[in-house]
Amino acid sequence: MPIPSPFHPRTAALCTSYRWKDWAGYYAVCSYDVCHDREYYAMRHSAGLMDVTPLFKYDITGPDAAAFIAWLTVRDATRLKVNQITYGCWCDAAGKLIDDGTIWRLDDAHYRITAADPSLSWFRRHADAFDVTITDTTDVIASASLQGPTSRAILRDIGIAGIDELRFFRMLRTTINGAPVIVSRTGYSGDLGYELWTDAEHACAVWDAVMEAGAPHSILPVGLDALDNCRVEAGFIMNGVDYYAAHHCLIESRKTSPDEAGLGWTVQLDRDAFIGQDAIRAERARGSARAFIGLVLGWEEYEMMFAEHGLPPEVCSSAWRETRPIYATGGRQIGYASSGSWSPTLKKNLVLATVDAKYAEPGTELRCEVTVEYERRTVRATVTERPFFDPPRKRS
Repeated sequence: MPIPSPFHPRTAALCTSYRWKDWAGYYAVCSYDVCHDREYYAMRHSAGLMDVTPLFKYDITGPDAAAFIAWLTVRDATRLKVNQITYGCWCDAAGKLIDDGTIWRLDDAHYRITAADPSLSWFRRHADAFDVTITDTTDVIASASLQGPTSRAILRDIGIAGIDELRFFRMLRTTINGAPVIVSRTGYSGDLGYELWTDAEHACAVWDAVMEAGAPHSILPVGLDALDNCRVEAGFIMNGVDYYAAHHCLIESRKTSPDEAGLGWTVQLDRDAFIGQDAIRAERARGSARAFIGLVLGWEEYEMMFAEHGLPPEVCSSAWRETRPIYATGGRQIGYASSGSWSPTLKKNLVLATVDAKYAEPGTELRCEVTVEYERRTVRATVTERPFFDPPRKRS
């Protein structure tokens, strides 16, 4: 049975839809209203505040903390400066993905990793040779994500010194409503945004301060449904949806490497040894078999399929997470879609998919399976660079 997060006294009172889901053992709001449209537009045009406490958080401390993380992940943690954050992933010895997340350097010998999956046993299994202490801080640290173009103005109005100078993937320490808070310039919306991290007992005080300061900026509490729309627009891959952790897979073909998942850019290969390094190097020498791509569905053709039945085109406001076959133009299946969404901002039908590598070139015309009046059809799908939505303000 899920448990309430430290923000639950606030989120429960605001959740008029009563739509919740189990996220990593916590109650998480799907949408506060019956429909999540207002929450989506808040994140794209003003600001949205979301409880992201269920993210797994692990603090790594000790003399060998940097060396351990450099061995554990594809990122060289020794290069991180204090108060700097990076995005990375970690693999098994065969170079297949276990998970992805952010890697923080809080102090000289203090790091933090956030993860989608429980990772404590995996981390400890590979820490025997290092003088480190690994602590699961998920339950004691409350975290909220403030995303959207007015998020900086809200934090400025709260009185956070240095917020205008805080760079992308950096963090600062401050106080909000008397509570010690770490503000990081990170998020999962693909837009300008910040995440707030505080001790669990201060969660409601921080939430209240942000909502009060955000009222003149049209802030709204947002749930997971709106975030999923934004996530697809940003082209972000998701563990358990677009790929599966290697140690959960029963067959080899379900395992994915960083290069196949579009995360090859996170791999710092030419350095001291890390888990999976030799396998990743060998894969790059022979070439990856698959690629994670973005697709845009042909709207005119899609519209005509429904017009044949006297119907308007079906546009679902929620992002979908299901496997749909992807075909080459000749009719052979060459991959599968794993998630997608209608983009209210871009006015396009967006899809995230994994296909044979030779079909991954932007501009390539493929076919995506859709269902029209209970009939399986295919519609044109054009390979498109990710992210689909990438506003300059995200990094400004």
